[in-house]
Amino acid sequence: MPANADALNVATSGVTLAGEQSGEGPAIVLLHGLTATRRYVVMGSRALERSGHRVICYDARGHGRSTPAADRAYGYEHLAADLLAVLDAAGIERAVLAGASMGAHTAVRFALEHSARVTALALITPAFEPASARPEEQFTHWDALAHGLREGGVEGFIGAYELAAVPEPWRATVETVLRQRLSAHEHPDAVADALEVVPRSRPFEAMAELRAVEVPTLVVASRDEADPEHPLAVGERYAEAIPGATLAVEDASVGGHAIPSPIAWQGGQLSKLLIELVANAHNNM
Repeated sequence: MPANADALNVATSGVTLAGEQSGEGPAIVLLHGLTATRRYVVMGSRALERSGHRVICYDARGHGRSTPAADRAYGYEHLAADLLAVLDAAGIERAVLAGASMGAHTAVRFALEHSARVTALALITPAFEPASARPEEQFTHWDALAHGLREGGVEGFIGAYELAAVPEPWRATVETVLRQRLSAHEHPDAVADALEVVPRSRPFEAMAELRAVEVPTLVVASRDEADPEHPLAVGERYAEAIPGATLAVEDASVGGHAIPSPIAWQGGQLSKLLIELVANAHNNM
């Protein structure tokens, strides 16, 4: 935790969520993805605090330093309820929610249930597509990752990850990041449980529900060459479904040049977009 950050520990629904807050100004809550921790949204960038924002981030239940949930309670109904508890504990009436992958789906679920508590949304690499068929075979990859983590720890997870599918320019970086973030979990078996539960959970039932989102929204998507697990087409559908939403995607490679790094992997660039989103939200209040 940075020296200028204050610890934020929230007890709710049988778990204790470990988090932190820093800075002053409009509140932004950062929500990380599955198997990550609170560091992996803006990747350690402090640009939000320096630009005059209060930043709150926490480890999702079972992740990082947060405690495991009983009865494998890792569905989006639980993740959204945790977010409400964090806002209440921090004394925040309304906040910008910026979530990556699982965090994006949590933010959507929360916005649909508690619209009055949301100032704006930043949905970073959403992957949930409610219209797609969800046969049990679809979850084989997640189950293999969970098994690898339980049986072999970090090495077991890496072995099941299929790094060969990652574009060669980023393969070493992705492996390094995976090792770093998986080593940060105090309860790896809880993360394995989440790997089996979260992909099977539904944050909402139909894309048409997103038409009810009435706050300024930014969707940050990645091109499939770099991040096939978070399809560009899904991000585009979120941006199309949410009224007035803006879509941000890294530039495409041209003439055989190297594929650009996704915006979601660049904490500084992502923070700039979040700062613009907050300014837009407050201009429209």
